[in-house]
Amino acid sequence: MLRVILLILVVFGLVSCKDDVVSIPKPHAYPKITFPAKQYTSYKEAGSPYSFEYPAYAKMERNTEFMGKPVPNNYWYDLFFPDFDAKIHLTYYNVKDRKHYDKLISDVYRMANEHTQKANYINEVDVRKEGVFKGKLFDITGPAATPFEFYLTDETKHFIRGSLYLNTKVRPDSLAPIYDFLKNDAIHIINSLEWK
Repeated sequence: MLRVILLILVVFGLVSCKDDVVSIPKPHAYPKITFPAKQYTSYKEAGSPYSFEYPAYAKMERNTEFMGKPVPNNYWYDLFFPDFDAKIHLTYYNVKDRKHYDKLISDVYRMANEHTQKANYINEVDVRKEGVFKGKLFDITGPAATPFEFYLTDETKHFIRGSLYLNTKVRPDSLAPIYDFLKNDAIHIINSLEWK
């Protein structure tokens, strides 16, 4: 009988020993990213139709072909950010006439609107630098290929288009700090642009 009582007490003691651990959800967090100090250098290549300031932690890489075809001039670049595996693709056109200008504008809107299938929202913002250019920024939210695009033109001779590409399939909200950092660099490029 004593053994039965001891056995019941041991079983009761083991069963009653439960951890009262409460599962607490962890807050959303971003991975730790070390951003370089904002420093800019000038792009002023001899013969180039434009100049601007770009981040010192980026590399200017000339494009000689696009989608297997040669580019129309020597002023197409990828501004590559090795720390983030991202780039700002820059394409430049010398405007030939009004029909060519209208086609360039039409192409910009066509390419921006291609993102509507995946994007949550496209915010269009007019930009202007008096006596230099007018243009538009496309701030694209959601899982789009390019979250930020822009074009700048003097409407008669020069036309430049830029697209920010982040080489990853990570969710857009996880990339928000990197996107904001690079978007500010793109805006600095825009604000410092001058035609030659």
